[in-house]
Amino acid sequence: MKIFQFKTLAVIASAMVCAQSAQAGTWSLGASALVSPDPYRGNQTRVYPVPVINYEADDFYFRTLTAGYYLWKDQENQLSVMAFYSPLHYKPGDSDDDRMKQLNKRRATLMAGVAYSHNAEWGTIRTTFAGDTLDYSNGMIGDLAYLYKFQLDAWTLTPGVGVTWNSKNQNKYYYGVSEGESRRSGLNSYTPNDSWTPYVELSANYQINEAWNAFFMGRYVQLSDEVKDSPMVDKSYTGMLWTGVSYSF
Repeated sequence: MKIFQFKTLAVIASAMVCAQSAQAGTWSLGASALVSPDPYRGNQTRVYPVPVINYEADDFYFRTLTAGYYLWKDQENQLSVMAFYSPLHYKPGDSDDDRMKQLNKRRATLMAGVAYSHNAEWGTIRTTFAGDTLDYSNGMIGDLAYLYKFQLDAWTLTPGVGVTWNSKNQNKYYYGVSEGESRRSGLNSYTPNDSWTPYVELSANYQINEAWNAFFMGRYVQLSDEVKDSPMVDKSYTGMLWTGVSYSF
């Protein structure tokens, strides 16, 4: 079962917003590795290589798998319409659990919506709201976080706390078990409602020189009851560790 959590992608997108204050016309290229434990039954922690490709313009940005267009941008406020590829999926044939092998495939999709951040001396408020554009889940997700940046010579540390909202359709598609799947697999049928998932995170950046930057980010996610109660899930938490280097020019 090769699952790349949606929360992981959200972390990547948001981390690139907070990790660097790139000037317009700046490219960043690099390499990184990401470790994320899967909450699904019968799976294990995996390591994913993630290329770092970022571009920041006055009215447009591209950050790894996320692209957006600014509707409002100044030093304090950034509002954009954006779209990103969400690789969250489930392939029954990759599972090592016999019951999970009987479930239907869950597909990756293209999410689109709006993102807004407000920067002040007391910290940063970061929000996103997006929906499935390919009608696989017909689901929506939202995220709200507070972050505070510390500058220590070449180091930049940004701890944060937040919460993610998943709509009922989002949870049903990725964590629900239909009656037909229940009969085939022996797992109990399950229809979740919407959910709120809290998390804490920490990002760290080290400016090696004017061009090279090393970064690290970690997030701990406490899964909601709606997700934990799914027969597909056998963990109460998930999270990620992401580290790499980038070159700006």
